[in-house]
Amino acid sequence: MSEAVKGSGGVRNYDSSRRRERANESRREVLSRARELLLSQGFGTTTIAQIARAAGVSGEFVYKNFGGKPGLVRAIYDESLLGIADTPAEARSDRAQQTETDPRALMAQFGRFVAEISPLGSPVLLLIRDAAASGDADMAVLLREVDDLRYQRMLHNARQVISRELLRPGLSEAETADVFFAMTSAELYETLVLKRGWTPERLGRFVEATLVAQLL
Repeated sequence: MSEAVKGSGGVRNYDSSRRRERANESRREVLSRARELLLSQGFGTTTIAQIARAAGVSGEFVYKNFGGKPGLVRAIYDESLLGIADTPAEARSDRAQQTETDPRALMAQFGRFVAEISPLGSPVLLLIRDAAASGDADMAVLLREVDDLRYQRMLHNARQVISRELLRPGLSEAETADVFFAMTSAELYETLVLKRGWTPERLGRFVEATLVAQLL
């Protein structure tokens, strides 16, 4: 009798695990379809109903998991910051800052991170910026939040490299953070990649050269 109960419990656990995995797959599909539609159609034009239909889920599922379009955009942006490797880009960046002893090699690494992350995150930031400029209050709040978080991350980077004495003497944390902040801006990606046709790799090399010139 106890074996039967144990067995049925195992089945229940398996069913619960499968439901969670299906829900996670559906969330990933929603984010993928939302990204496609929002970036191709714009924030104001795209509806939750369109996204749900494209992802094969209900509108209720989207609202329950993401809380509407602003929540979807935030989730898409956060996902973009992970990069394309198995290890999140932020963790890889921290590891490089903690272990790299050659300042020029570290600036090259920063450039490669920009080349990797910008094609994913910058279009979403530009979407947020344009929606905020059109008068959407939720997106204006989101724009301030993501800009502040990005600056805080750049300040974190600045503190790490200054503490290891990898930069030119006399640079302050604020000055260094400002340079990092400018080099990771969506507007730089927009100007050089979207408007001037640079590849992300060329952008990354430009970022590396600028960081070397400004910080070393």
